[in-house]
Amino acid sequence: MNKLKVAVIGAGSISGVHLQAYANHPEVDLQAVCDINRERAQEAALKYGIPDVYTDYRELLADDSIEAVSICTWNNTHAPISIAALKAGKHVLVEKPLSKTISEAEEIAEAVSASNGKVLQVGFVRRYSQNTEVLKKFIDAGDLGDIYYAKATCLRRLGNPGGWFAEKESSGGGPLIDLGVHIIDVCWYLMGKPKVKSVSGNTYSCLGNRSNIHNLSFYKAADYDAQRNDVEDLANAIIRFENGASLMVDVSFTLHAKQDEMSVKLYGDKGGAELEPGLQIISEKFDTILNATPQIDYPTFDFISGFQNEINHFIDSCTGRSNTISPVEDGLEMMKILSAIYESARLQQEVHFN
Repeated sequence: MNKLKVAVIGAGSISGVHLQAYANHPEVDLQAVCDINRERAQEAALKYGIPDVYTDYRELLADDSIEAVSICTWNNTHAPISIAALKAGKHVLVEKPLSKTISEAEEIAEAVSASNGKVLQVGFVRRYSQNTEVLKKFIDAGDLGDIYYAKATCLRRLGNPGGWFAEKESSGGGPLIDLGVHIIDVCWYLMGKPKVKSVSGNTYSCLGNRSNIHNLSFYKAADYDAQRNDVEDLANAIIRFENGASLMVDVSFTLHAKQDEMSVKLYGDKGGAELEPGLQIISEKFDTILNATPQIDYPTFDFISGFQNEINHFIDSCTGRSNTISPVEDGLEMMKILSAIYESARLQQEVHFN
């Protein structure tokens, strides 16, 4: 069996789940890994038995044997690397968000159109979670009817990752573009990807990174530096769609909250659902409300299986067995939504879409 030769660009924290998922796949050969920090790339190569190590992604892309790449780098490098990879004839899985700006996302979309059929899959990993896949079957079957309202929350009481995540020039923003992109996207996806009409958003920078807090651990970027922080602590928004539906969202890196909170809920005219913190289907029969709990392995988002499903789908898309469910067009639309929330917060007024 001819195996797909894959490379991973960026050997920071998130690359680990990509590398492991590829290593688990029987149709993949991990050919190369690239990072500006050679030592970090070499560690990954040693762990996964990868033959080629690079510090310059351009040199990696010049290897004609490499057929597909995962891009696990800082947000501000997603666009140039994705475009270069497509021009080099590679399939691309790029971590969310697709880019840092709308114009960059548009440039990537143009490169996909000119790529002679190469796949670009955006890393909206929650679309590939088992609970999302199961819920979508209920929605597609009409069990929820027309979904007119969704509400999504991802609040961390302490969890500014620092490093490039906390540097707007590298990341494009804080919890909205890092965490909000996931929960906004999964709601929008399950709602049927309705066209956005307007956005009203707020951002707050009141607490900083709270590096003074001790005795409570949290995820830190590979380049963590407590002194770097110019992104928001908290963002909230209401997104209105042309079909009359709406989505309310709030996300934080840090907040004076009793505990972290993750909640994703959708409401239709025939039923409702909770995706997080655990899958529930709400309906009624014989004038009685029913709360149903689907019996599945992963009723909440599971990090490892979610990424494995995402990588499996990417390989299926690269080999022509399926079409990606998170294409570049969706990545572009999500960038428009995120950018509109930031713009609304800056202007302190609602932003309307054309």
